[in-house]
Amino acid sequence: MNPFESGARKAIPAVLVYARRSGRVLMIHRDARDQASDYHSGKWNGLGGKCEPDESPRQTAKRELREESGLDLAEESFRPLGVLQFPNFKAHKSEDWLAFVFTVDVPDAAQVLGGPEGSLHWIPDSDVPSLALWKGDALFLPYVLAQRPFIGTIWYEGEEVSRHWIQVLS
Repeated sequence: MNPFESGARKAIPAVLVYARRSGRVLMIHRDARDQASDYHSGKWNGLGGKCEPDESPRQTAKRELREESGLDLAEESFRPLGVLQFPNFKAHKSEDWLAFVFTVDVPDAAQVLGGPEGSLHWIPDSDVPSLALWKGDALFLPYVLAQRPFIGTIWYEGEEVSRHWIQVLS
């Protein structure tokens, strides 16, 4: 029997949101006080999180951006850009993650608030690759920054990428 059908493995649907403004992207530095329990502690990430059972990925993107940054943008302004599978991302929990990647343009006048998970920063596109990212993020972020649709799978062993496949969609 398939391990997902038997319950031995879980697939966690999630979103990653890359808010954009004037050649910059909003990133969260996971530097919150309770770092010991944060799987992403010390890393820089796009905003996002897990889907709720009654939400579409785009509804999740809107909710997560609002919760993490205070930005409350129209749902239709979130553009799907990619889908990423992370098999065994949280091996200790037997979890595979499936992340729907979105971008959204943020008006210059919109104010960003901080959140409980870390500090928010507008990072120039050219500086994003130099951040302390998950190693797999460096593989797909060039497509996010170029606004090129993609699909892919990134396999991790601990914090290291063991292999990957990413394909640009036309």
